[in-house]
Amino acid sequence: MRKIILAFFTFLHLHFQGFAQVDTVTVIGVGDIMLGSNYPSEAYLPANQGKDLLAEVNDILRNATVTFGNLEGTILNSGGTIKKCSNPNICYAFRMSEYLIDNLVTAGFDVLSIANNHVGDFGEEGKRNAVKVLKEKGLYYAGLTSCPTVVFEKNGIKFGMVAFAPNNGTVNINDLPNAISLVKQLTQQADIVIVSFHGGAEGTNHQRVTRKTETFFGENRGNVYEFAHQMIDAGADIVFGHGPHVTRAVEIYKDRFIAYSLGNFCTYKQFNLKGVSGLAPIVKVFTDTQGKFFKAHITPIYQPHPGGVALDKEKRVIDIIRNLTKLDFPEVPIQIDANGWITKK
Repeated sequence: MRKIILAFFTFLHLHFQGFAQVDTVTVIGVGDIMLGSNYPSEAYLPANQGKDLLAEVNDILRNATVTFGNLEGTILNSGGTIKKCSNPNICYAFRMSEYLIDNLVTAGFDVLSIANNHVGDFGEEGKRNAVKVLKEKGLYYAGLTSCPTVVFEKNGIKFGMVAFAPNNGTVNINDLPNAISLVKQLTQQADIVIVSFHGGAEGTNHQRVTRKTETFFGENRGNVYEFAHQMIDAGADIVFGHGPHVTRAVEIYKDRFIAYSLGNFCTYKQFNLKGVSGLAPIVKVFTDTQGKFFKAHITPIYQPHPGGVALDKEKRVIDIIRNLTKLDFPEVPIQIDANGWITKK
């Protein structure tokens, strides 16, 4: 009798323990973030210490297991060695004041890519201080050769993130053997592996995923289609792309989610926000505890001049992503409805 009672209570324990376990994980991804620059003058900084920039979407961003974005620039109150530009007409340098990063903490961001062409805008001092400030604020980050990956835990799930770009000091998007190796290492340490890349040509003429190597002003920006597939083949679960400053198509490959470019999310001044450049998604990906895709949802946003995030009642970016996905991936069984839900057919 005692054995029967013991077995019964063991069953109850295991049964209710199973209900307590997380079975769905949500990961939010957004595009480029530059919250204002104190260079070349403080006129490029937002009012109210930037607290209004994300206010309209803070509750949305906080409502996920993990929230991710691409930090497009360095963090430094003053100083640093400004980069030299071969063509000043296409050269911008972003130096975010340290207090601006508090707004990312308030919004619930967990992890950031710092692999892009602006992380080195103010030399090694700018890079070092960016890492220092992010660490002090409790934000995870990755993407420099000095910190290529990061592993952290949320809600009992271990996440790994690695970020790539074609720029000096970042983890090279064009070194596929190294990229594959880093992802495989993360699969041994984490339940869900997120890959971020800064790749593809820039601008409104480059919304399409060409499946070929893309160059921009002579720089090899990678074959993002091949790269994303190789990362998932190596064990990645979610791939978030950045770089073109416009939104691109999404794809499901081997039951894993890929967004080829998340556009300009929150970019205050000095960024082109006209037309499609000012439209972007907040993408929320639903997976199981091992990263297998269930569904995803697009919250459409836009940036009125001079920047800052506003919800788009016209839902324009949903139509953009839907049309681009049909054009670029007609063979992929994926559907996107008018409310932004992404599901497998």
